Formats: sequence, structure tokens, C-alpha cells
Amino acid sequence: MGRKVTLSTCSLNQWVLDFEGNTERILKSIEVAKANGAKYRLGPELEICGYGCADHFYESDTLLHSFQALKTLLESPVTQDIICDVGM
Repeated sequence: MGRKVTLSTCSLNQWVLDFEGNTERILKSIEVAKANGAKYRLGPELEICGYGCADHFYESDTLLHSFQALKTLLESPVTQDIICDVGM
């Protein structure tokens, strides 16, 4: 007999290089996932930096701000008691 797993997939309205806003939307989606009983939350690739960065992917600031956003997510109490797959 298998075990029930509740997961959440997210399609967020992320903006290119809007690290603060993207992080806020990610945290909100985690809250919604947890409220619906999910134990695993799957986000899209590049949800931290947003799609369409083009040449900005070659800039060290893009990587730096992505890691800063990831740090914010990892330190947030919202991310406790749920596995989060965050795209960076």
C-alpha cells in the first residue's frame, strides 16, 4: 500500500531581475502550498531571477542577487516543514 503525498506546482508571475518582488511571490506561493497541505512545492526554473535575462546571465550581479534571494528564502520561517524546489 502506498503513501499519500501532497505536492504543489507553481506558475508565478515573475519579473526579470525583480529579485525582491520575485522572492515575495515565492514566499507567498509557499504559504499557499502549505495551507493546502503540500509537503513539496515545485517552482519553475529561473523563478528567482525571472525569464529573459539574456546577457544579464553573464553579469556577476545577477548571480549575487540570486544567491541573496535564495538566502532570504532559506532563512524564512515560511520554508520550514516543506520541501521547496526553487529555480535559480
